[in-house]
Amino acid sequence: METWKTKPGRPLPLGATITPEGVNFSVFSRNATSLTLVLFDKAKTEPIAEIPLNPEINRTGDIWHILVLGMDRSLSYGYRADGPFDPKGDGHWFNRENILLDPYARALEGGETWGHGEGERRCCIVADDFDWEGDRLLNLPLKDCVIYELHVRGYTIHELQKRTHSPSRQNGTAGDLQSSGFKGAGTYRGLIEKIPYIKSLGVTAVELMPVFEFNELENKRVNPKTGEKLKNLWGYNTMAFFAPKASYASNGWDGSQVKEFKEMVKAFHRAGMEVIIDVVFNHTAEGDSEGPVISFRGLDNTIYYSLDPGSKDYLNLSGCGNTVNCNHPAVQAFILDCLKYWVVEMHVDGFRFDLATILRRDHRGELLPGPSIIEAIEQDPALARTKIIAEAWDTQINQVGEFPGRWAEWNSHYRDAVRRFVRGDKGMVPVLATRIGGSSDLYQANGRCPYNSINYITCHDGFTLYDLVSYEYKHNEENGEDNQDGSDQNFSSNSGVEGPIDNSSVNSMRMRRIKIFVTILMTSHGVPMILAGDEFGRTQQGNNNPYCQDNEISWVNWNFAKKNAGLLRFFQKMIALRNRHPVFRRSNFLTGVDTNMDEHPDVSWHGLEVDKPDWSEDSRVLAFVLDGSELPHEERADDFCVILNGDEVEHSFEVPPPRAGKGWFRIVDTSRPSPEDILDEDQGVAVIAERKHSVLPMAAVVFISRME
Repeated sequence: METWKTKPGRPLPLGATITPEGVNFSVFSRNATSLTLVLFDKAKTEPIAEIPLNPEINRTGDIWHILVLGMDRSLSYGYRADGPFDPKGDGHWFNRENILLDPYARALEGGETWGHGEGERRCCIVADDFDWEGDRLLNLPLKDCVIYELHVRGYTIHELQKRTHSPSRQNGTAGDLQSSGFKGAGTYRGLIEKIPYIKSLGVTAVELMPVFEFNELENKRVNPKTGEKLKNLWGYNTMAFFAPKASYASNGWDGSQVKEFKEMVKAFHRAGMEVIIDVVFNHTAEGDSEGPVISFRGLDNTIYYSLDPGSKDYLNLSGCGNTVNCNHPAVQAFILDCLKYWVVEMHVDGFRFDLATILRRDHRGELLPGPSIIEAIEQDPALARTKIIAEAWDTQINQVGEFPGRWAEWNSHYRDAVRRFVRGDKGMVPVLATRIGGSSDLYQANGRCPYNSINYITCHDGFTLYDLVSYEYKHNEENGEDNQDGSDQNFSSNSGVEGPIDNSSVNSMRMRRIKIFVTILMTSHGVPMILAGDEFGRTQQGNNNPYCQDNEISWVNWNFAKKNAGLLRFFQKMIALRNRHPVFRRSNFLTGVDTNMDEHPDVSWHGLEVDKPDWSEDSRVLAFVLDGSELPHEERADDFCVILNGDEVEHSFEVPPPRAGKGWFRIVDTSRPSPEDILDEDQGVAVIAERKHSVLPMAAVVFISRME
């Protein structure tokens, strides 16, 4: 092999760093007895060099480092780590036969084409030479945000199938992309092409499901219906936390995926929208003891993972085989470095943390009584203005409402309350009122605000909005797990028939239920989040856990945007209504108190009769008035009256009297067909003199006050 000129190098920063002299390599391992840098040429499968690191000159503390002089940046690399191998004794997994990924690798090679990444992955050397052209994080106020959750591949890959006329279950390949003449399908570039559409919805941020490198071919099951090998579509099994997924780029070779990701972020920022990414620090792709040795396990298993003190088995609080030892100082530093990299170098605006309660656990899996990495993330200066959103539970505990400071949380209590009300469950009216008012029971006592609650009805995990009103039960048979996976607690209603049906009355009821969901979501205090495709009735055919379905079950079918254009219009106008009126986006909880001494409280609750809300077990109706004059004078001061009928029968509601000199004008009635279901504010229909209004089952009505 060629003789390489080296210097001792520097311990920081970790990873591969280009310097004027060459490339500096730095990696953490406390318990390795020796470490070797392995270099690869893209044209060869075997290493072209293996450079042992001398612990006397190439080690500072627990960090191994070396500077390779004049190195060709097109080479890729990995590490061999040697040391004790005793998984059931001391817990170490050292084996110099394994070539390990650098935890700080900024790009990987070997998975450039989706579905063709079965070979070894290697680390790329990436230069930070992107021209951001003055791009900065947007720092939009969280209280004014509307979040749109989507999957990078699933959002646009259906466009490829339409253009190539491929069979519905065929997966897109690089050849398909070239033959179709459309290079954006399933990629970051595809999202750039969709920005005008996403902007038209009125959302302020996209929340991308995992974009860190993962192996989509790790799933060993097959679809029992088609015999097709299933994939890991969602990507909640990270193998490289600093590296954007190469096969999500139209050109994922030679580290170009980094540039394309940055181009996507810059394009969203130019359109005035933020980019939030879903991060999975609670477990890794290495899984349990039967899983592969990719990186962390081979570099320092006892540091990176939480192990049972006796058996040395992996703790499995994630349900995915292992649990990251998040509060070990070295792992804390790794997580913080990763987050800061994505903010400083990749310009992302925030993070959604998968199973975030694991970030509060010690090496034994116990909840820490004091500060954890949760507080470190919140207080880190470089992350101070980013959005941090917790999925505030894991397999053992739900801590919604218990995260500190500026942490926001996916509010599962909100989700369930709204679903149960629209399903017609008893006893939900007082709970629903609390959720609409900002969930003060969860956030007020510890000094937090309504916008700490991320309000959602659907997300990637579970039914779509259309399926929520079309299926009583999950239909996950094609996942190959005997329909045992996915939640059984969906609080859904099929409106009389399971699954699709050509029946106008059933379909009308389903559409009415969808629209009452949207109305509640957009008039609630907190931050609304929408699942991509819900705005035009996307279906997953009753599958509530399609993590492995890389086909039309999971792909966003854009034909529905035309088929259900009226529903899309309703979404757009409801979001626009919320964005125009700060009365729906206040920083304070609704208390029913008159704060400006005008005899009108910030909210007043009603039932079928004015000032008589029915909080009883059998009640299924709720009305409320939001007083816009309680806001600062420079804000729009319109009042709103919202009526919700979650019952199976029609009800006549008394409409509360409007403010003196004003009248109520109906702008929303979800029981009416499009475009009558939502009207422009200056075209609202006046309420009749006796102020009575009939509301059909499972429907919502919204009035705005205007000068008569």
